[in-house]
Formats: sequence, structure tokens, C-alpha cells
Amino acid sequence: MKTNDSNYKAAPVTEITPKLTEGKAAILGFQHLLAMYSGDVIVPLLIGGFLHFTAAQMTYLVSVDIFMCGIATLLQVKKTALTGIGLPVVLGCAIQAVQPLERIGGTLGITAMYGAIIASGLFVILIGDLFSKIKGLFPPIVTGSIITVIGFTLIPVAFQDIGGGDIAAKSFGDLRNLLVGLITVIVIVGVNVWGRGFFRSIAILIGILIGTGIAGFMGMVSLTPVAQAGWFHLPQPFYFGVPTFKLSAILTMIMVTLTTMIESTGVFFALGDLVGKDITQDDLKRGYRSEGIAAILGGIFNTFPYSTFSENVGVLQLSGVKSRKPIYYAAGFLILLGLLPKAGAIATIVPTSVLGGAMLVMFGIVGIQGVRILQQVNFNQTKNILIVSLSIGMGLGSTVYPQLYRALPETVQMLMTNGIVVASITAVVLNLSFNGYDHEV
Repeated sequence: MKTNDSNYKAAPVTEITPKLTEGKAAILGFQHLLAMYSGDVIVPLLIGGFLHFTAAQMTYLVSVDIFMCGIATLLQVKKTALTGIGLPVVLGCAIQAVQPLERIGGTLGITAMYGAIIASGLFVILIGDLFSKIKGLFPPIVTGSIITVIGFTLIPVAFQDIGGGDIAAKSFGDLRNLLVGLITVIVIVGVNVWGRGFFRSIAILIGILIGTGIAGFMGMVSLTPVAQAGWFHLPQPFYFGVPTFKLSAILTMIMVTLTTMIESTGVFFALGDLVGKDITQDDLKRGYRSEGIAAILGGIFNTFPYSTFSENVGVLQLSGVKSRKPIYYAAGFLILLGLLPKAGAIATIVPTSVLGGAMLVMFGIVGIQGVRILQQVNFNQTKNILIVSLSIGMGLGSTVYPQLYRALPETVQMLMTNGIVVASITAVVLNLSFNGYDHEV
């Protein structure tokens, strides 16, 4: 077997369901929606809560955010001459943008927050061409390390959700939370091991539905959000006011954007490996442009910047279905839920502990996807062992103890407290130092 990192090409993966009917594609799309829903909705809830939005403002924020997730996903999954990486990918709010946006909104105002989002989206479009030319910095030894860290740094998030989500709450770690989280994991694993065909491909959905049903019997599910939500809500440009542009806010969001571009690059390569597609420079360019346009639209409609969701890589791996058709359905469902708040509220009744159980399986699978890519690396060379071990170690360490960097300038902290970015920088720098730049990648 050839072990030269730069010459590794993704191997085609056979789908479990080669003949995907519209009904099955819709069910698979709904599974993708549930996998990303919690991670996406948490962003408007955190930012809106920090900025003391009213109930009406919060309703709008969540609804339009869901709507824009669908639009952003369509932009990315549909390949055109200028936009769309053309992979089965779902987009959602970038969680790393929460604290910077709260800081901007709290000090400079909401309109400055949205002006910075629009400017950062324009920055992505302008820099996308240049950024795509650095593909040689991402041979398998680098992408494998990054994808491994992407998966494993999210495991603590899954555990937090299994415990109930809020570590400060008295109910955190309640036995009921642990039980339904464990049941969800057992169901997903059981269906994958003993299930067949399409039934096996929707293991995550089955696990979430059964976990939610059991949680309902235990009194952990409330239908109040559904009863209180409205029937129809139309997105409105500049709902919170016309954006204003402050240099400090724009620079802050550009730094956040760079971290999301690095993370998205890793996910793009993970998806390419998963579906057996070699990611080209043009693919990256279109992918970055789509995320830039999505961010601009987010600023116009007063939502947030959007990036590729790691969660859904795990869904693809677990389901074995690599077609884009389910993603189109997922995008359509997101748009529909954004227009119908009452329907969208149904997805919010899934207990956090159930989602945590599903996330534990999915994030672990994303990490193993990175390990699988690293199998192409020649570990008989000590330098390659050092590159991978230090990259993963730095990424995981920065995630577990971000306080390590509290003495550094705030802008630097923003980068260094993101384990994925730290792992990416470490892997790229060490690989350049030991192996040089690969022009053939």
C-alpha cells in the first residue's frame, strides 16, 4: 500500500440504499434535521437571552434562524458554477460565534452585531479564492488529525447534554436523564448491529423517537412550546434595525470567520473521504463562497453566520446513505419549520438528554472517520507520529482547559480556545516543518 500522504485519494463508498425513494429520502432528511436541530437552536437562545430579547423577538429569532439554515444548506448542497460544494452537507449557526456576538451586541448594539456579520460574509467571499489555494497544506496527515479532533472535542458536549444540558442546574445528572440518554445510545447501536437495509440507515431517528417516547412516559416532555408557538411567521429583512458597521466588531467577526473556514475545510475533506470524492480547489472555492453568502443573508435577516455542521458527518457514516437527496429534504423541512413556528416547536420537545445520547454516537463516529484517514499515514516515521500526537493533544487540551490562555490578548484567546483551530494550526505548521508543502494535493 502506498503511504505517501499527498497521494491519498478517497475511496468510493457504497450506499446501503442505492435505490432511494422519495419517502425514504424524506425520512432520512428528517433524521438529519433532528441531528442538527438542538445544536443550531441553542445559538439564538443563548444570544437572545444574553441580549434580553422579548418573547416575541425570541420567537422571531429562532424561527428565522431555522429558515436561514435551510437556505444556507441549499446554497451549499446545490453545485453551481459559483457556489455549492455539492456534498451532502447541512449548515447551521457557528457555535464559536456566540461569545463574540454577545460581546458586540452588548457593547456596540444589535445593529453593529449584524453589520459585522454581513462584513464577515463579504470577507469570506473575497478571501475564498486565496484560501482555496492552500489545499496543499491539508494532506491526510493534517486532515485526519483535524477530523479526529472535530469528533472527539465534541464528546464533552454530548455528555453535558446527556446530563441535562445545564451543568449549573440542580437536575443535572438526574438518573432520568442518564437513563433516557443510555437508552437512546443502546437503541441506535442495536439497530445498527441487528437492523437491515433502510431500517438500519435511520437508526439515529429511531433512537431519538424511542428515547423521546420513554422520556414522555417519565414526565420529561412538555408540549407547552407547541401550544404557545404561532402558526405562521414570515422572515423580514432588518427586523432588528438597519445594520451599522463598526471596525472593531468587523475585525472580531473576521477572526471568528477564519476559525469557521478552517473547521469547514476539515469537514469538507471528511465528507469527501466519506463519499469517495476528491475535493478540488474549485470545490473549496465554491464551498467558501456559499458560507460567505449565507453569512450575508444572515446579517440581512438578522440571524447569524452559518458553517458546515460536524454532527451530520456522523449521520452520513452511520446511515450509510451518501446521496444528497435527503439533504434537500432536510433543507426543505428547515425552511418549512422556519415559516411555521408551531411545527418547528415540535422538534424542540425532544429532551436534551436524548439528543446527547445520539450525539455521543455521532461525534464518536466523526472522530473515528479521522482515525480511518490517518491509516494512510506512514507511522514508521517518527516525525509523522509527532505531528499527529501533538496536533490531537493540543486540540483536546485546548478544549478541556481553555483557561490556559487567559493571560493572552483577547483576540488570540478567541483562536486558541477553539480546539479545532489549535489542532489545525499545529498540524499544518508541524507538517510544513517536517514534510514541506505538497503541491500535488
